[in-house]
Amino acid sequence: MGVFNLYARYYNLLYKEKDYAGEAEYVHKLIQKYQPGAKSILDLGCGTGRHDILLAEKGYSVTGVDRSEEMLAVANSNLSVSALTSTLIFTRGDIRTIRLSTTFDVIISLFHVMSYQTTNDDLAAAFSTARTHLKSGGIFIFDCWYGPAVLADRPTVRVKRLEDDEISVTRIAEPVMHPNENLVDVNYTVLIRDKAIQQVDELKETHRMRYLFRPEVENFLTRDGLSIVEEGEWMTGKEPGLDTWGVCFTAAFIEYNSTAK
Repeated sequence: MGVFNLYARYYNLLYKEKDYAGEAEYVHKLIQKYQPGAKSILDLGCGTGRHDILLAEKGYSVTGVDRSEEMLAVANSNLSVSALTSTLIFTRGDIRTIRLSTTFDVIISLFHVMSYQTTNDDLAAAFSTARTHLKSGGIFIFDCWYGPAVLADRPTVRVKRLEDDEISVTRIAEPVMHPNENLVDVNYTVLIRDKAIQQVDELKETHRMRYLFRPEVENFLTRDGLSIVEEGEWMTGKEPGLDTWGVCFTAAFIEYNSTAK
């Protein structure tokens, strides 16, 4: 069963305070800075599609890919109440292996999707997918857990509580670090209380996350002919450091003509 499958139904509630509009605007500004003529976007690991809807509203043609049927069901439900069906589509697939019959001006992969690629093979495959679907001159925008900050400000137990008219949700996150593998297991316990009948359901999942360092990111990108053009703290753009858990990388693909002199 996929990582988010057990609680995809509660995903939007859990992240209702997430600034999707601000994040979409942040991505839009990066696109306008490095690929101002961009018209098409491929989102690898689109989740419930909220970034994609906002980007489509800005005029982009967007394709979202996710391997979770539950997430895509929510994404398509969100899409069904919008007027974007001609410029936004969602499709199921594994970002390590999916191959579409088209290329895009921009590839994005947000909300730490790359940190869910926990092995070197996983990362290489995901970066290869991005490169395969990127037009010459295109850009690849992604964020991840940043190694120096994870080690300097180690993860701790966190509790998040949210509710709406029908349910209340308590999510407990208990981390276990694996420093020799650059991994953190985040063990989630999610308690969902149905307010009408006072029934409580419990869900448990472990999300294994990889924290990344700039040299290894650069190495993986270089293998696929991509080069970093900007890196900065997610949403602020400030220089990454020991206090920047989430870092956004923008990489460009320039296809050189080997016959040119």
